Order: sequence, then C-alpha cells, then structure tokens
Amino acid sequence: SVAPGGGDNRPSLSDILWAHPQHLRKGGTGEKRSHLARLRSGSIASASSERSRGEQRRPTAVSPPPAPQARPLLPPSFHEQANATNLIQCVMEAIQEVKDELVDLYSAINKQVESFVHPDEVILTYGKSKTVELFLKAAHSKSRRFSVIILEGAPQYGGHALAASLAADGISTTVVHDSALFAVMARANKVLLPAHAVLANGGLVAPSGSRLAALAARELSVPVVVVTGLFKLCPLWPHEGQDTLNELLSLDSLVGYKEANGGDGVLSDVEILNPVHDYITPDLIKLYVTNVGGFQPSFVYRLLGEYYHNDDWEEFE
Repeated sequence: SVAPGGGDNRPSLSDILWAHPQHLRKGGTGEKRSHLARLRSGSIASASSERSRGEQRRPTAVSPPPAPQARPLLPPSFHEQANATNLIQCVMEAIQEVKDELVDLYSAINKQVESFVHPDEVILTYGKSKTVELFLKAAHSKSRRFSVIILEGAPQYGGHALAASLAADGISTTVVHDSALFAVMARANKVLLPAHAVLANGGLVAPSGSRLAALAARELSVPVVVVTGLFKLCPLWPHEGQDTLNELLSLDSLVGYKEANGGDGVLSDVEILNPVHDYITPDLIKLYVTNVGGFQPSFVYRLLGEYYHNDDWEEFE
C-alpha cells in the first residue's frame, strides 16, 4: 500500500478502509450512509464553488458577504480524488489490494508457525476460530508434535467442532469443560486466543469466556498469544467500558424462559446476561501474531499510524 503523505497520488489502503463500517465503529451502518452523504456534499460544494467563481466575474453593484464555511468533514485528499478523472481506477486498485491481503492472510500467518509452536508443547485454546485452526494445522504439517487442550466455549460449544477438525488431521486433542480451566492451565505451555478486534490501546475483543482464560494464564505465568490478521485492527479506545464493545444474545441457550422470568421463584432476583465478547486488557496479552509479523500490545499504536491516515483520527475522537 501507499504510505499516507507519500508522493504517490494513488489512494492508499488506509484511505479506502477508513470509511469501512467496522463492527466496533461509532455509528455503524449509519456512519456509512453519512460518509456517502458527505462525499456527495463535497462534490456539490466543489460544483457550487465553481459557479460562485463564475458569478464573481460578472459586475455586481453590491457583493454579499461570504457565507461562513463549514468545517470539512473529509480529508482534502478525498475531495481531490473525488474530482479526479481516474477515480474508478483508483478505487478498483484499492479494492484489489484489500482482496489480495485477505487471500494471503492465512498463509502469511502460518509461515511464522515454527517460531511460536515448539515440539512437545501443550497449547490451550478457547472455542473455535478458523485462524487458530489453520495455525495449529500448519504447525502439525511441519512435523511438530504437540498437544492441544480446547475449552468447549459454552454455550456455543465451538470447541467441539475445533477438536473434531484437529483430530481428523491427527493432532492430539482434548476437550474440557470451561469450569476446568484453572485445573488444566497448569499443564499448558501457552494460550492461543482468536480476535474479534484489536483496539488502539493494544486491548483485545475476543469471544466471551476468553478473559477468564487470560486471567488464569496470568495467575500461572502462562503466556497468552493472539493469532489474528491486521484487518481486525480498530482505532477505537475502550474508554466507555464493555457495554460499547459488546452485544447481548438471547438467554434461551443458557436457561429456559420460564426460569429466566422467575417462574419458580429461584431466579426472580437474578440478572442473567449472555454477552458475545470479552474485552481483554493489554497487560494480559504477551504477543500478537499477525500477517506481517509478531508485535507486543504496546506496538499496536504504531501500527494504527501506518494503517490509518492522520486526518482520519478525528473521526474516532
């Protein structure tokens, strides 16, 4: 990709991705609509400015005072690109760049497997993740002998599907209940976790229950390694707690509706939540393994400077 601020006039990958309606971005799909509206308004504003310049050439008795200009909602480069004749070509090149990065994502991560999975190790993971699954299979293809302990990840129980897939490839796999986490953590050499999003402070949004695994790992001095692609990098900060970074699912996978409504009186005063994700603080994570290398959580802020243009940061403040 073209680095922001470089001499090349082509839009970089970050120039296109800044308006992508990420799951954790404020505004969601509404922000995407507002982006389109702003883009159209930028084109209209440029057209109206041309008309106003033409009118200024005509002699007038009294010139009205200039109207106050509103603060530009898009970086200047976007207005320049919107008026360029090769806009379609620039957009197509950026889209192709994104597609190429996603296609090569898993192979780029799996090339580093020999540096992070060692012989005779016991690796603990949580739930089901395609990235973690392919990472472990790549390690097995390098003739590395290791064992995997998988927490079942209730109530979705994705750990069972991951265990079946790994066992079909001949990997030694054991599935345990989530309640046995602390007991089996003492046997693990490292913890592999998937990522839903990586926040600007180096924190992690992962499947619900992953935070318990990270806390148990810290208690027993087991390193936590997160395997993810950099397309999950998000410029948001966890200032407002978990409520803004999470979703709540129905309780039917946990308890029946009769029990949840206090039909028998046992759960009448109990508040039951079924969150989708957990937020894990950066101090619980040892390393991020990405498609461009391994990084500590403190280096994530530098990566954001490479993937997002400086003018776009105002949208997240």
